[in-house]
Amino acid sequence: MAKPLMAKATAVWLVDNTTLSFKQIADFCGLHELEVQGIADGDVAAGVRGFDPIANNQLTQEEIDAAEKDPTHKLKLKFNAAAEGEQKRRGPRYTPLSKRQDRPASILWLVKFHPELADSQISKLVGTTKPTIQAIRERTHWNISNIQPIDPVALGLCKQSELDAAVQKAAAKKAKEGGVMDDDERRKLVGTEQSLTMESEPKIPTAISGLETFTLSSDDAKEPKENELDADSLFNLPDADEAEDETKKD
Repeated sequence: MAKPLMAKATAVWLVDNTTLSFKQIADFCGLHELEVQGIADGDVAAGVRGFDPIANNQLTQEEIDAAEKDPTHKLKLKFNAAAEGEQKRRGPRYTPLSKRQDRPASILWLVKFHPELADSQISKLVGTTKPTIQAIRERTHWNISNIQPIDPVALGLCKQSELDAAVQKAAAKKAKEGGVMDDDERRKLVGTEQSLTMESEPKIPTAISGLETFTLSSDDAKEPKENELDADSLFNLPDADEAEDETKKD
């Protein structure tokens, strides 16, 4: 059930200006019954000014009268047509001032180790803007030379479960689009904790640049080319006396 604005201040006003039971006020304001009793005794919300729910269009006098006559009647928040269809604001999460200086390091970490994440996902994870992400991707950020990649979970900018969920979502999107993933991408898409425990697989090169294949005929294979040395000629060299005799004959 929807709760009124300034619930505790509304409870203070209802305690001071109505004969509603503590349970009725607690249910309407989303408080504990003992907390409402503490407000009545002056032990809770001391100095809090009451917030009139009738003047602020949250309750009607008829609803309060009905609840005062029937202790089992639950107060209902007044329908506000202006709030109909209103949705929660979407956008980057709020980042405390003390941690805002850590955002570029976390963005660089995400861009480096999880390039499959979209800018919108990074923006929601660490609470930043797309121009900042783009600047770090293109290494045009004003302080890029001094930024070191740091895990946003370690910095407290997001939870591990949130990061893993974003990575899994990126994996599902890429699989749906039919994208081809290499081994590095598969390691990144399984999640951070799982990827750290995986063993690295050896990669076999598919091609070596500069290596060509020649087809030799049977004659070429049998007869060595001129000026070409074979193994026998290298290891069966004439000794010094034979070489001297050959020189005298010449």
